[in-house]
Amino acid sequence: MLVLLFSQDSNFTKHTNLPDLPACFQLSVLPWAPCIFLWLTSPFYILYLKMNNRGYIMMSILNRIKTVLGLILWIVCWTDLFSSFHEMSQNQFKPPVYFVTPLVLGMTMLLATFLIQYERLKGVQSSGVLFIFWTISVLFAIVPFRSKIMNASQAEVSNDRLRFTTFYIYFGLTLLQLILSCFNEKPPHFSSVVTDPNVCPETTAGFISKMTFWWFTSMAIKGYKSPLENKDLWSLNKQDSSELVVPNLLNEWEMEKSKAQSVSPEEEEVLLSKRKEARQPSFLRALLRAFGPYFLIGSAFKLLQDLITFVNPQLLRMLINFTKQSQAPLWWGYSLAFLMFGASLLQTLILHQHFQYCFVTGMRLRTGIIGAIYRKSLVITNEAKRSSTVGEVVNLMSVDAQRFMDLTTFLNMLWSAPLQIVLALFFLWQNLGASVLAGVAVMVLLIPFNAFIAMKTRTYQVEQMKYKDERIKQMNEILNGIKVLKLYAWETSFQEKILQIRQKELNVLRKTAYLSALSTMAWISAPFLVALTTFAVFVTVREENVLDAEKAFVSLSLFNILRFPLNMLPQVISSIVQASVSLKRIQDFLSHDELDPESVDRRNNTSVIVKSLINVMVPQGSLLAVVGHVGCGKTSLVCALLGEMEKLEGQISIRGSVAYVPQQAWIQNATVRDNILFGRPYVEQKYRCVLEACALTPDLEVLPGGDQTEIGEKGINLSGGQRQRVSLARALYSEADVYLLDDPLSAVDAHVAKHIFDNVIGPEGALKGKTRILVTHGISFLPQVDNILVMVDGRVSEMGSYQDLLKQNGAFAEFLRNYSLEDIIEDDEIIVLLVDKDIHSFNNHTDMVDNEPVVNEARRQFMRQMSIMSNDPENPKKMSRRRRCSERKHPESPTEKKELKVEKLIQAETTETGRVKLKVYWEYAKAVGPLLSLFICFLYGCQSATSIGANFWLSEWTNDALQNGTQHRASTRVGVYAALGLSQGTLRVSVNQPNTLTLMLKAARATHLHMLHAVLRAPQAFFEATPSGRILNRFSKDVDTIDSVIPDSIDIWMRTFWSTVNVLIACSALTPEFLVVTVPLMLLYCCVQRFYVATSRQLKRLESVSRSPIYSHFSETITGTSVIRAYGRNTAFVLLSDMKVDENQKSYYPGIVSNRWLGVRIEFIGNCIVLFAALFAVIGKEKLSPGLVGLSVSYALQVTMSLNWMVRMTSDLESNIVAVERVKEYSETVTEAPWIVKDKQPPPDWPPKGNVEFIDYSVRYREGLDLVLRNISLEVKGGEKIGIVGRTGAGKSSMTLCLFRLLEAADGEIVIDEVKISEIGLHDLRSKLTIIPQEPVLFSGTLRMNLDPFEKYSDEEVWKVLELSHLKKFVSNQASKLELECSEGGENLSVGQRQLVCLARALLRKTRILVLDEATAAVDLETDNLIQSTIRTQFEDCTVFTIAHRLNTIMDYTRVLVLDKGKIAEFDTPANLLAQKGIFYGMAKDAGLV
Repeated sequence: MLVLLFSQDSNFTKHTNLPDLPACFQLSVLPWAPCIFLWLTSPFYILYLKMNNRGYIMMSILNRIKTVLGLILWIVCWTDLFSSFHEMSQNQFKPPVYFVTPLVLGMTMLLATFLIQYERLKGVQSSGVLFIFWTISVLFAIVPFRSKIMNASQAEVSNDRLRFTTFYIYFGLTLLQLILSCFNEKPPHFSSVVTDPNVCPETTAGFISKMTFWWFTSMAIKGYKSPLENKDLWSLNKQDSSELVVPNLLNEWEMEKSKAQSVSPEEEEVLLSKRKEARQPSFLRALLRAFGPYFLIGSAFKLLQDLITFVNPQLLRMLINFTKQSQAPLWWGYSLAFLMFGASLLQTLILHQHFQYCFVTGMRLRTGIIGAIYRKSLVITNEAKRSSTVGEVVNLMSVDAQRFMDLTTFLNMLWSAPLQIVLALFFLWQNLGASVLAGVAVMVLLIPFNAFIAMKTRTYQVEQMKYKDERIKQMNEILNGIKVLKLYAWETSFQEKILQIRQKELNVLRKTAYLSALSTMAWISAPFLVALTTFAVFVTVREENVLDAEKAFVSLSLFNILRFPLNMLPQVISSIVQASVSLKRIQDFLSHDELDPESVDRRNNTSVIVKSLINVMVPQGSLLAVVGHVGCGKTSLVCALLGEMEKLEGQISIRGSVAYVPQQAWIQNATVRDNILFGRPYVEQKYRCVLEACALTPDLEVLPGGDQTEIGEKGINLSGGQRQRVSLARALYSEADVYLLDDPLSAVDAHVAKHIFDNVIGPEGALKGKTRILVTHGISFLPQVDNILVMVDGRVSEMGSYQDLLKQNGAFAEFLRNYSLEDIIEDDEIIVLLVDKDIHSFNNHTDMVDNEPVVNEARRQFMRQMSIMSNDPENPKKMSRRRRCSERKHPESPTEKKELKVEKLIQAETTETGRVKLKVYWEYAKAVGPLLSLFICFLYGCQSATSIGANFWLSEWTNDALQNGTQHRASTRVGVYAALGLSQGTLRVSVNQPNTLTLMLKAARATHLHMLHAVLRAPQAFFEATPSGRILNRFSKDVDTIDSVIPDSIDIWMRTFWSTVNVLIACSALTPEFLVVTVPLMLLYCCVQRFYVATSRQLKRLESVSRSPIYSHFSETITGTSVIRAYGRNTAFVLLSDMKVDENQKSYYPGIVSNRWLGVRIEFIGNCIVLFAALFAVIGKEKLSPGLVGLSVSYALQVTMSLNWMVRMTSDLESNIVAVERVKEYSETVTEAPWIVKDKQPPPDWPPKGNVEFIDYSVRYREGLDLVLRNISLEVKGGEKIGIVGRTGAGKSSMTLCLFRLLEAADGEIVIDEVKISEIGLHDLRSKLTIIPQEPVLFSGTLRMNLDPFEKYSDEEVWKVLELSHLKKFVSNQASKLELECSEGGENLSVGQRQLVCLARALLRKTRILVLDEATAAVDLETDNLIQSTIRTQFEDCTVFTIAHRLNTIMDYTRVLVLDKGKIAEFDTPANLLAQKGIFYGMAKDAGLV
């Protein structure tokens, strides 16, 4: 428009030192422009306000003033209108514009006044639309303002005094409105701003503050002064929280699923003929509907920004033209410089608004996806659960959700890149004509090349994800079974497995790096090749074609604009490709079968079960015991009742609520009290009763914080028995109607089992009158149950009362006869004594806390089950089990008694604060190689130099045209230009190859190897104080960062650093005055960067620390889904997960805003550089040739991008190098003693006899704690069988751990066959001992691998041990025999079968010394007998140590060792000990053996 006018009246406007615009233009176009803007935007704006009501705002003084001013403006405008009518009535002719303009203006002012009030009612605190309207009005009124003053000075004012006055009133009032619209209204009534103490200032920020992200400044300053902490973070905006985002997405997904199912019959037939499967619901559609509309606002901003991008090359053309004309007025040059500045500034603001919308969409996407996956994982069937392991699902949450988040940032490039390319080509065509086609041809040729690379990258990506999943899954298992690995000395075998997977992963990474080197070369060279071919063709096609500065540099700046979409397109495509892989994975997971909530009918009066030919009816209030061999389907029966199994036929109905105690207790990482209450309200009286009944009171006395003690992940710092009792207490506290108890008594000692049966489960227990189904292996309780169900191979073989079954003389009677019933005493008054020499009262036992903190860091302050002391405190002699809990007086709660300072077991993850230490960069450089690192930097410099050279050469070339109007040396010019440009591409590849490939991968391999090695060498204590989720996070996220993110960050950082240096060198060389401006600009730059990096780095750290709890909580949930479902706690857990996600987003959101905040400020500096480069070019136009002006300004136009990227990359690099810091932290964990001590290796056949001697042996769990074992001295001859018994916490387990040196001696020695075990390597020691641990741990892999990971033994030997361990029948019935795949944790075998696998391992190793740790707790009596007889026969000549739960198993042992408080209390043959009537006699009496 301006251009048109200038051509019409150019003498009046441009070619004068006092330019002005025609009066007609001033009266029409200028005042109409803001009006058109307001009328066009109002309908949309009013609609938007109608949909987003935030509550009304009280009428304030500010609001009143704005309204009054609006009305005055209307009056002022219409005064003009009426004056025109008046003049018409006086027969003075006025052009129509004098009527139209005041009318339109007046109407617009009324509209503006209406908007001011409407916004107030809808709760808008600061209006963007009106701010823009007032700004345009003021800007466009400046021209008439100046004209009128110029005219007035020429004394022409008398013509029209009235209009002169009204205009100045109008101008003053609009200016005032503009100033007022910068201020904010108060927040609306009832908004969160009022209630939330830490509300995000964005909600109350004004329009300007939002556009420039000024509201973030307070956090940037706070973060700079001191490292940010969690309490400094603002609350999450309501519309970004899980509470709104997740339900929104799930509703769309449900709609999508129901659509997919409701296909009409005709369509169905067509579909069936086409393909057999039904239409898949599309998760993508659900995402689009949930998040699309908000995202589109961002897209609108992007469109605007794309259009404004092309203004600057046009302005550059005018500037170069201006420098050619010697007589052009200077003001024109200055105007161009400022116009360039204005265009750049506008572009900056709009671009960052677009990014803000995109990032927030990404953030919501992630929240939505994580929420959806979490909710789904609570309801999927067991079969579906098996198909995706915990590791894979955690990957869905971390990696795949992250991919979506990253994609949203660039998604708009899909349409924006082609648009930019088309526009750029259009302008280039105008500039260079048909020669552009040559350039286009080059681009088109590059597309298939890039497409090919993207395709290959995709396949590699999928492959890499596969290896990564596999590695993380393997790692997860290692961490879950780390104790077993240490006891068996299997670490090296598993380390090898991980390293093999890692090697495959690195090979794929190497291929990916080759590809990325090629594609980067294509990107970097693309714009250059396009420019080269275009210029070369342009010059050679026709003699008259002259490449002058205007053509060359305008084209060059257009090519630079082209570079971005051309680079981005392949990246976006590959991102979309990656996201589509992720989308498919997520969609598959969300489409898994769900458990049918209807499979169990919960309305009936009795519990009736029908399961594959099983008919069972349990009357209300009765106790049914389910017995049978290992693997006969007892647990499956319980699962079926819970609705966890797939129902093939029949029906199941349960009346009332259910409580469930699983076979392996599921304990949350929370306090003991929280585990028991499980979300129910705390009732003191009831809670005490429950503790008492479950024999937990004594345990709580010895726990350091009573019931407020935090339990580690998977209940790691409680003994097996304590875990089981906590799980039972949870069931008891829930007061359900039906209790499903899956073998809860196996993990506890016999007398405790009796106490629990009597007080909880049995006919007189707390649960009498409730329906109870008890799976058990303990026959002693069977006479007291109402009914017994005997299961054989998944069917009911018999069912009836105890007496009935005995009479029937079937399988059950036979089974019982073998286990002499006469031993079972049914005495009402069983004496549960603390049999010490005299009867201690409770309190004497609390000192045991100090003597026996348990097995490791985690168990450090803990006792094992103090279950023995479960008798009545007031009446230690005798306790009638019939006394109801409520009659008792309650001792004060342990917590009230001693307010202990609870030391947290699991320490919060440490976050480094402050700057990343240079040492970390040095560590990385060392891993890469220091000299090579320097060489790489040098190569980057060379690459940069060639690019400067090429551009200077171009500038010289364009100056040829000035001297003689033709170009003689065209071929030379083209040749040198090509050589310089191509060398840049070649250098690029030569940098990228050695760089990414060998060096970065070398670093990646080294860092992972060190960490893996260190973690496997860490002592047991480390694993108990560190949640596995946290270690896994280092192995997945941090290793991934080192693998692929850091190399890219370094690469981009180097490139941007050198290109920024280029610009500054070029501009300063051409206009030395530029240096004067450079210094303050660079200072400002450093200042902004310092603020930003400090804040952003800390936010990144907070974000990564708050991320792992999401995954820890998730994997904890997945292992306990059946418990959570049984108690109906789904909703509570979902809320907890949402809370953790929101907590994480709370630190992520300021992180994205900090990038916008930085972007706006840095780009402002870049825009200043453009301004000054242009201004100095205008000032020095006499000295500079157009070529150099073009060069310096087009360079300056690039600088904004470089500066922005450079700060971003500095910060990214700092944030990502934190991964190296975190990995390094774990690589430096304290290790246990060396695995092999070369000069102290024992002979291969050691120990020949198996003599074990403890000499004055003492041990403690950690420095500063009391001794657990004190001055133990004993000698065991080879081949002796020693039973170890003692009250819980007497140090039984500690003794065995000392043999394996999981605990190191505080004093004294252990000698095995003349070798001091403290002097030899751990592997030499552990590989010569065998243990059958308390909890059977299996790893995923073949059964053979589980028995013999080092493949030392032949198949015959393996089959032999399977036969001896009674597994041969089971294994030979499997199709794959020894290659039977065990799932994660051995889930596809029953617990008893897993225990037998552990026995088989022991038989296979067959060492001289065997340790049994309560190993037979999970198997039925018959299997137990088989195991015992196997051990007696197979380990006849070995030394056996057994920690016994069931005393009957050790009655025929050589000697029994009774421990008490870490000392030897009694040590003799069982017969002698019974005769002594000491501690052992008391225990035997409890167990009913005497």
